[in-house]
Amino acid sequence: MTTPTSPVGPGDHAAARAALLAAPGLTGRPRRAALARLTDDWLAGLLAAAGAPPSGVALVAVGGYGRGELSPRSDLDVLLLHDGPIARELPERIWYPVWDAGARLDHSVRTVAEARSVAAADLKAQLGLLNARHLAGDGALTAALRSAVLTDWRASAPARLPELQELGRERAERHGELSFLLEPDLKESRGGLRDLVALDAVAATWLADAPRDGLAAAALRLADVRDALHLTTGRATERLSLQDQDQVAERLGVLDADTLLRQVYEAARTIAYASDVTWRAVDRVLAARSGRGRRVGRLAFPFTGAGRGTGAVARGAVQRRPLAEGVVEQDGEAVLAQAARPAADPVLPLRAAAAAAQNGLTVSHATVRRLAAECRPLPVPWPDEARERLVALLGAGAAAVPVWEALEAQGLVTRLLPDWERVRCRPQRNAVHRWTVDRHLVETAVRAAAMTRRVARPDLLLVAALLHDIGKGWPGDHSAAGEVIVRDLAARMGFPPEDTETLAVLVRHHLTLVDTATRRDPDDPATVEAVTKAVGTLPELELLHALTEADALATGPAVWSRWRASLVDGLVARAAARLDGGGTGGGGAEVTAAPTVEQERLAVEAARTGGPALSLRAQAPGADKRVDKRADQGVDQSADQGTEPMGVELNLAVPDRPGLLGTVAGVLALHRLTVRSAGLRELDPIGAGPVLLLSWRVAAEYGEPPEAARLRADLRRALDGSLDVARRLTERDAAAPRRRGIPTPPPLVAVAPAVASATATVLEVRAHDAPGLLHRIGRALDGAGVRVRTAYVSTLGAEAVDSFYLTDPEGRPLTAERSGEVAAAVRAALG
Repeated sequence: MTTPTSPVGPGDHAAARAALLAAPGLTGRPRRAALARLTDDWLAGLLAAAGAPPSGVALVAVGGYGRGELSPRSDLDVLLLHDGPIARELPERIWYPVWDAGARLDHSVRTVAEARSVAAADLKAQLGLLNARHLAGDGALTAALRSAVLTDWRASAPARLPELQELGRERAERHGELSFLLEPDLKESRGGLRDLVALDAVAATWLADAPRDGLAAAALRLADVRDALHLTTGRATERLSLQDQDQVAERLGVLDADTLLRQVYEAARTIAYASDVTWRAVDRVLAARSGRGRRVGRLAFPFTGAGRGTGAVARGAVQRRPLAEGVVEQDGEAVLAQAARPAADPVLPLRAAAAAAQNGLTVSHATVRRLAAECRPLPVPWPDEARERLVALLGAGAAAVPVWEALEAQGLVTRLLPDWERVRCRPQRNAVHRWTVDRHLVETAVRAAAMTRRVARPDLLLVAALLHDIGKGWPGDHSAAGEVIVRDLAARMGFPPEDTETLAVLVRHHLTLVDTATRRDPDDPATVEAVTKAVGTLPELELLHALTEADALATGPAVWSRWRASLVDGLVARAAARLDGGGTGGGGAEVTAAPTVEQERLAVEAARTGGPALSLRAQAPGADKRVDKRADQGVDQSADQGTEPMGVELNLAVPDRPGLLGTVAGVLALHRLTVRSAGLRELDPIGAGPVLLLSWRVAAEYGEPPEAARLRADLRRALDGSLDVARRLTERDAAAPRRRGIPTPPPLVAVAPAVASATATVLEVRAHDAPGLLHRIGRALDGAGVRVRTAYVSTLGAEAVDSFYLTDPEGRPLTAERSGEVAAAVRAALG
């Protein structure tokens, strides 16, 4: 730059700086750049006035000042660079006028070699030098420094980047996440300005770069807020305190403090997400360089011989393991399969999200971008699979959070749930709340995922958790507003009317239990009556109880105390006694609906031939509005309609014999068919002995389901003993690569009270769904020597909720002791 002919004194510089800051219409980045230029000229004049030699000495801006933008109260990070001895007075002649002007100065005097040595020992110093910018003096000396520092940084990147990543983690632990703090630190919090510096440093290594979608705008917003904060407070503060927010908002021309915080939160989320994506890329690159990258040999999944193989993967190729139809795992992320067709598959975003979360992964940035760009909006009402995939995503608990963040970063959440926009990044001006409204909803679903064993309808619990505060985006009572919104959203999602009504009740009354338990006399009959009027059934009371606890736990550590929990538990117990629902609320009532013509035909054929008779047909979308559906996997969507049949309907009739349920379930598992729902009943169509009729709704994990003839052949082999189902499943599981799992609540196996059935013992099983789950349950029941007279098998999201009506070999209900033994055997089988 040009050196001024005469230096600018401290008073002159201060006056010029004050005039610049007061200049009308000069704000934001132009003002920061102008302030940097003014300071550049001032320091250049000071170097010249100090008598610096024409060569061998340079004044260099580093750190934030080196990036060429100065906030009103920013420090000046300056390096006096030299290549040999210099007069001792030279630095003082530069620094003292700066101090006299009241500027905050971070200064050093070094040679290039000394600067490199300091950088090698101090990561923060090295980061500052990456932004070295020439101010005055010997430009060649500054260029040499820049070249050496960049060379050193790139050479040391494999060692330095993990250190930089750890620094970011430590800052996040100390200062929290900017996106959720009522008084955030704009610089040090996660998602703040310091993270932008780290992203630039990563980009300088040439190993990875941050996704640039919205990143520049986010950086600009935080820098503008920081400027306004400096001018409002007159101090070099980075904390946006509550008492300053209104003035900062006014200075920026923003409506109010809440709007200001929302803008800050949105910017921080963009930066935080970009950081997450970038550091995952860095981890992959460093793992590949160290030989820890994920490679495979011939097969990702060996062909089992009793099902459809997944095909071979070329030796040495990057491993791609199927997760769901159109979704595979690669390098620790869920990505689209090569054959995926996003434009023809509107359910694909939710299918990919659920598959990723259930496997403890996230969805890759490139995949989310492609899904946002190519996928059409879901039809209204949603296909069954879309609703079930959403439930499976929420049921993954904490693993759902990074997946949700990835979807939100590309606008997919508000595309799915338009009302979400009103609560997104919405601050909560209450000290007990640790999250924004939208993140609180997600965290409530995370907490609810750990309570799915407590309720008969985990899908309704999870969706209610996600939506219980959706009304906070509207004026008035948020519970009342939320009830109206959730009715519309539930209908959009395709819930049947009775489920929509339950969701509305849960949202409308999600505060009722806590408010009633803590503010009303527990011994007053009107107190219990207030609860029973709100929820009319025991299953609804169970749902509301779990939702209440999940909501409180997600709010903050001070909200759900032992005292408050005991009050709510006592109120729920009294309300349950009043409702007199009996049982656990999970046992489906034994039904005696007449068999269909197709089922009767199969039963007659099985009775006459003594072998299995089956029919296999695609199920039309929306044809089954029952709630007991399984949604772990899905089938591809048709190009013309955008939604294929939800699954395959399988009717199977087999002459009664021990172990039938477990054997058939095992054959289906071998063919990689997941069971969405199943029912078992007994018929005697021709008076020749009982025939068991099993009605299944199944879907292929990926690809097409097997042909009926092949499935029938394997069933015959399994029934006559020539196909050892258990051994084949064990071999396949042992050969398959181990997948990352997610924490899930332990299985619940309970014997329902005797009132659940007068002629059988009802065993209820609630567990996280997994391949072969029903096979293991069936084998345990067979090993226990009991008959399964009727069964109702369902999976809601990724949670199995099953009921089995059991008798002894003579057809009588089990004794209490025998029931306990059978339940213990099933628990042992589920691990």
